[in-house]
Amino acid sequence: MIRRVVRQSKFRHVFGQAVKNDQCYDDIRVSRVTWDSAFCAVNPKFVAIIVEASGGGAFLVLPLQKTGRIDKAYPTVCGHTGPVLDIDWCPHNDHVIASGSEDCTVMVWQIPENGLTAPLSEPVVVLEGHSKRVGIVMWHPTARNVLLSAGCDNLIIIWNVGTGEALINLEDMHPDVIFNVCWSRNGSLICTACKDKKVRVIDPRKGKIIAEKDKAHEGARPMRAIFLADGNIFTTGFSRMSERQLALWNPKNMEEPISVHEMDPSNGVLLPFYDPDTNVVYLCGKGDSSIRYFEITDEAPYVHYLNTFSSKEPQRGMGYMPKRGLDVNKCEIARFYKLHERKCEPIIMTVPRKSDLFQDDLYPDTAGPDPALEAEEWFDGKNGEPILISLKHGYVPGKNRDLKVVKKNVLDNKAPKKNEVKLEELLREVKSLRDLVTLQDRRIAKLEEHTIQSGTSAEKEV
Repeated sequence: MIRRVVRQSKFRHVFGQAVKNDQCYDDIRVSRVTWDSAFCAVNPKFVAIIVEASGGGAFLVLPLQKTGRIDKAYPTVCGHTGPVLDIDWCPHNDHVIASGSEDCTVMVWQIPENGLTAPLSEPVVVLEGHSKRVGIVMWHPTARNVLLSAGCDNLIIIWNVGTGEALINLEDMHPDVIFNVCWSRNGSLICTACKDKKVRVIDPRKGKIIAEKDKAHEGARPMRAIFLADGNIFTTGFSRMSERQLALWNPKNMEEPISVHEMDPSNGVLLPFYDPDTNVVYLCGKGDSSIRYFEITDEAPYVHYLNTFSSKEPQRGMGYMPKRGLDVNKCEIARFYKLHERKCEPIIMTVPRKSDLFQDDLYPDTAGPDPALEAEEWFDGKNGEPILISLKHGYVPGKNRDLKVVKKNVLDNKAPKKNEVKLEELLREVKSLRDLVTLQDRRIAKLEEHTIQSGTSAEKEV
């Protein structure tokens, strides 16, 4: 008889638990819009939730400690004229959030230090460039003020938020709706999942597709594709028989997947959330009532099922806290913000340990809030790995920095300066011509005078 050896992993016994009712955010009317985004974004200071709004689009921004029942009159961020479809916190400034909407615009907002006290309808900057609704917004992981947006016009735009300019337009690459976009660890590449069933790896600054896989998942329902820390790509989708699948790919050779797993016949789109420090992927299905988690290693079968957290209520959306927002003293390795129809419920994932000491193996250094590059450096071709911080003594948020947008003045561009130079040259030429004409006039006058004098003296002689 062959005995099955259970694979050793410190994450086998991850323990998920929903918080008590008084620590939830209650009486929130979560958006009913039919779009497969997470509807929720969190960071160490705030939780943002897309909500139902009459006559436009809005989302709530709540300080993490503001739990309990949320008053109906609580102020919202409400500058969009159509429903908000996606939101994303800036990884380098916990007070800055971007939103994409059905009104075809992307807006970037500065949230006050202690949250909103009045409705916020004036964004720091409005980014206009899409001709159809904007369903995806995503900040660059290592460069300050670089934002990506993707719309139902099948167009991806990369913006320099500091100047409000669209500097990269990736068009004619996707013939159909883009389901999701993900930056690589250092932000040098992006991968996309599209309705044409292709997964593409794109170098955005060169505007080139460097790898693609047709029919990564054969089912017609939406796929998702994310980059892992080692550069491989993890995808979720559906088989031809409409069973949910997950797969692992090497972008250098996308002919065959490294690994494929069949899941279940449910039809909810699987939203993957990835922890690059521990190589654990959490899968949250829209409409599911569970979170499954898998560890990815470099030994077969590469994607190892760990466990499932189950609850009674299905989820409408999900927020995922960055590592620096977790409580290291409680061995918390992940925290989710699960959206119900009328509330947001935090779910805490912990690895039970007997010791009260800091657990180095659970908390390798993680990406901190400082950018590795400025926007201009990234657009010029530089790359920078995330700047890592230790969580040994917990994360202490830095000072709130205001986002400044300096729109370039058309009159300051180089072209008019060239025109100015040309104008000066022309004026110089006109002046020299005028001087020449004056000289010629004088010479002609002298010659005429000389001719007259010569004629007079000839007459006298006669």
